[in-house]
Amino acid sequence: MINAEDYGKTIYDLATRRNLITIGEDMVNIAYDAPIDMPPSSQIDDAERRLFELAETGRSDGGFQDFGSALTETIEMAAAAFQREGALSGVSTGLRDLDKLMGGLQSSDLIVLAGRPAMGKTSLVTNIAYNIAENYQTEEMPDGTVRTVNGGVVGFFSLEMSAEQLATRIISEQTEISSSKIRRGDINEIEFEKLVAATQHMQHVPLHVDQTGGISIASLVSKARRLKRQKGLDMIVVDYIQLLTGSSKNQGNRVQEITEITTGLKALAKELNVPIIALSQLSRQVENRDDKRPQMSDLRESGSIEQDADVIMFVYREEYYMGKKEPPEGTPEYEEWNAKMEQLRGKAEVIIAKQRHGPTGIVDLQFQGEFTRFSDLADDAHIPDRIME
Repeated sequence: MINAEDYGKTIYDLATRRNLITIGEDMVNIAYDAPIDMPPSSQIDDAERRLFELAETGRSDGGFQDFGSALTETIEMAAAAFQREGALSGVSTGLRDLDKLMGGLQSSDLIVLAGRPAMGKTSLVTNIAYNIAENYQTEEMPDGTVRTVNGGVVGFFSLEMSAEQLATRIISEQTEISSSKIRRGDINEIEFEKLVAATQHMQHVPLHVDQTGGISIASLVSKARRLKRQKGLDMIVVDYIQLLTGSSKNQGNRVQEITEITTGLKALAKELNVPIIALSQLSRQVENRDDKRPQMSDLRESGSIEQDADVIMFVYREEYYMGKKEPPEGTPEYEEWNAKMEQLRGKAEVIIAKQRHGPTGIVDLQFQGEFTRFSDLADDAHIPDRIME
C-alpha cells in the first residue's frame, strides 16, 4: 500500500489522543470522588507519571517485554561499552579506578554514597556530577532523536547547600583556588582571570541544581520527570536521603518514611532509566570503634537502604581520624604519629560494600581538601584496587 506509513502515523496519533482522553477523564473522576483526606498532590503525581509515560513511550500502560528484546538491548549495551573509551558499560565518573571497579554508573541503578561528616561525600558526588556534565556529548540518530554518547545531563537535588555554595565548590575544584579565598575575595588579578575563564566555560555545562530544602519524595520525582522531558536527564544526585520527606501518612514513623523514600528513588531510577546517586548519613556508632571504616550496619535507618540500593559506597579518610590523635611534639610518639600522617596525607578510600552487578572492593583516591577535589592517585604511587571476597 502506497500510503501505509501515513495511515500508520494517523492511527498512532489517534491512539495517543485516545490515551490522553482516558487520562483526562480519570483525573476528573478521581478529583470528584476522592476522599477528603486524600492529598491533591498524590493525584497530581499520578497524573504527571501517566502523562510522562505517554510522552516518552506513546502508551500509558506498562506490560511484558519479550526476552528477545531484552537480549537485543543487552548486546547493544555491550557493543556501546566495547566502542566507548575505557570500555565502560555505564556513565564514566571521571575517576579511573572507580570506573574500573564499577564499569561506570549503570542506568536504573540506585547508588548510595555514605560517610561520616567531614569525610568528603558531598565533595566526591559534586566532582562526579561535574565530570559527567562537563563531558556531555550527543549524536543525532537516523530517526531524528538525539542520543547521549558520553557524559550526560545531571539533575542535582541539593537539599543542604545552596546552588551558590555548590557552584563555589566546583569553581574552586576547577581553578585550584580555595573556596574560602573566593568567598573572602582574597585573590589576585591572575586568580580572578582564572575564575572568569572557568565561569565562562561552566555556563554551558548541563548541570541543573534544585536547592529546595526538605522536599518530599513525590515532589522530587515530579521535578526529575519534568527535567527529563524538558532538557533531557542522564544522572540524578540527591544530597541527602535523610533530608527528604515522605507522604503525610508515614510522617512520625521515620523507618517507614525512609523505606518510602528509598523505594521511590529506586522506582524513579528504573522509570527514567538513569543512575541515581543518593547520599546518606552514617550513625555515630562508627566513632565508638577502633577501626572506623564504615560498614553497612552503620547506615542510618539502614534496612530499606541496604535492600533497595544496587550499590552502596562509603567514603573514608583515615587522615581525619589520625589528625585528632596528635601527641605532644618532641616525644617518640609524635615521631611515629608524624610518619603515619605523612603516609595518609591526601589519601582517601571509597569502599564499595555492595554491588549487585560486580565485585566489592576498595578504591584509593587522592583528596585535596583545600579545593574539595577527589582525583586518581598518580600512577607511580598507585596502590592496586583491593578486591574483597
